[in-house]
Amino acid sequence: MTRETPILLWLRRDFRLNDHPMLAEAAASGRPVLALFILDPVTEAYGAAPKWRLEQALAAFGPALERCGVPLVLRRGAALSVLREVVAESGAGAVWWQRDLDPVAIARDTAVKTALKAEGLEARSFDGQVLFAPWEVKTGQGGPYRVYTPFWKAVRGLPVARPLPPVTALRPGPILRGDSLADLGLGCAMRRGGAIVAKYARVGEAAAQARLDRFLRDGIETYQARRDHLADHATSELSENLAWGEISPRVIWHAGWRAMQEGRAGAETFLKELVWREFAWHLMFHYPTLAQANWRADWDDFPWAGDSPAAERWRRGQTGEPVVDAAMRELYVTGRMHNRARMIVASYLTKHLLTDWRVGLRWFEDCLIDHDPAANAMGWQWVAGCGPDAAPYFRIFNPASQAEKFDPEGTYRRRWLAEGNRHAPQTARDFFAAVPKSWQLVPGPALPAPLIDLAAGRERALAAYAARSTKEP
Repeated sequence: MTRETPILLWLRRDFRLNDHPMLAEAAASGRPVLALFILDPVTEAYGAAPKWRLEQALAAFGPALERCGVPLVLRRGAALSVLREVVAESGAGAVWWQRDLDPVAIARDTAVKTALKAEGLEARSFDGQVLFAPWEVKTGQGGPYRVYTPFWKAVRGLPVARPLPPVTALRPGPILRGDSLADLGLGCAMRRGGAIVAKYARVGEAAAQARLDRFLRDGIETYQARRDHLADHATSELSENLAWGEISPRVIWHAGWRAMQEGRAGAETFLKELVWREFAWHLMFHYPTLAQANWRADWDDFPWAGDSPAAERWRRGQTGEPVVDAAMRELYVTGRMHNRARMIVASYLTKHLLTDWRVGLRWFEDCLIDHDPAANAMGWQWVAGCGPDAAPYFRIFNPASQAEKFDPEGTYRRRWLAEGNRHAPQTARDFFAAVPKSWQLVPGPALPAPLIDLAAGRERALAAYAARSTKEP
């Protein structure tokens, strides 16, 4: 392999130029570079909203990469087959990529690396998705952490490398054919909803940095005190951009760390939330069935209901419980949901409706433009009570009291509920414009009657938990 042998860069969920270890090393090598995105079966399996958001990320990143001298080539097919084709066409001697810690992606990448190395190619993976590789953080006994607080204490003092400078130039390799972004059809499943969600998405590296700058300027001081208030824009909203690698966790960490060193209120709490994301990926790496199976095996015989008409009303924001319906509509309109609202709707589904947490996980998987497989799985299991470091089974969020506490003036509910309001804001009306026509939803004079009395639902859940506990040894 010589200085003239091209490097093939395989891009997946890492659409930025700043603090990008793989791109930085490729630039420093001086070798010709090709950049490739593959719509493979792993990516095809993403939900409708994540695929739509991926399309937006590619549309923003492609031109940025081309300004550095290298076009982003798009192709469809099985990853290994496409990589072999491109290697044969270009004469590339190396294939590089940044790690994706989703267990499905790990299995794919392991097979790809083994095959390419066997064929005499350099196959190399880089960090960049998380602050700390999951295998680097261990308990005193050498195993993975299972509880968040000790994990936070372990990583809080670990050094985090400074972000790398942005890549500004790459040496182009041979010109390759590729598919158009439109041909890939990533956004097709969103149908008319895509145009609505587009109004609320903030796509690309510049948008991510602007979000961070705004938060550091206007939000970090009140973050700890106001982050749970549903109507406030008190969070960084960076989850969307983190999910697609449009900003690196190291950039966010160092910004938050500086703020903490300056004594700014809310900074440490903000860093803890970033590390909560780390903890989720740590767990998913060590326990790869986190999104499919109960973390606590003794929950396997819990009598959760499967999918049902009640769960469908939950998905459609038609439960009759105002704050739950407002949150589900926020999800459908924006592709995101306030974190406090996520806890409320998850508790309502798994506890008041006694519905299997995986029903909710799959809906979020389909609807979130900031979908993070690890955080989604851990969040659902945490609320349901069957997961790592879980909320106690008897903690059942009362949607009405949660609304009184975190939306005391009803601002959030009015923002998303059009029923009975002739002067409903655009946000509330957008829901009816975004949903499938087959749902046949129009704003009526009032919300539907509640699916279940909250007190009765709580008692039913507690009775089910009590019956379960009597079976435990």
